[in-house]
Amino acid sequence: MKSFKKIMSLPVLLLMALGFAACGKNESTKVANTYEQITQERAAEMMKVDDGHLIVDVRRYDEYEAGHIPGAICVPNESIATEQPAELPDKDQILLVYCRSGRRSKEAAKKLADMGYTKVYEFGGVITWSGELVK
Repeated sequence: MKSFKKIMSLPVLLLMALGFAACGKNESTKVANTYEQITQERAAEMMKVDDGHLIVDVRRYDEYEAGHIPGAICVPNESIATEQPAELPDKDQILLVYCRSGRRSKEAAKKLADMGYTKVYEFGGVITWSGELVK
């Protein structure tokens, strides 16, 4: 009879453990937002589609003015904190994010995703961009 109790108590213990594990979760639990890292080739293809996307250069203004991807807007990484940038009013808009080497674009993409932007695509640095640049 003791072995039967042991066998029956195992499923009960497992169910209790699962129940306790789920107790800490509720519908308001925030899951960290993420961004997608893409190749520059994919970014170039996405730029050809008229879908309302924004190309976001997160370098400083002086770097942006020295040469940027056509149609890009400048929103310096340093200016992106916890408040939604005025230049990016739609959190569901496709954002194609780049910088000089890829370091700042990853930081900016993460900050934007953490702010609730849902379609953030990071594609590295302009130093390896084979497409056109404008001044």
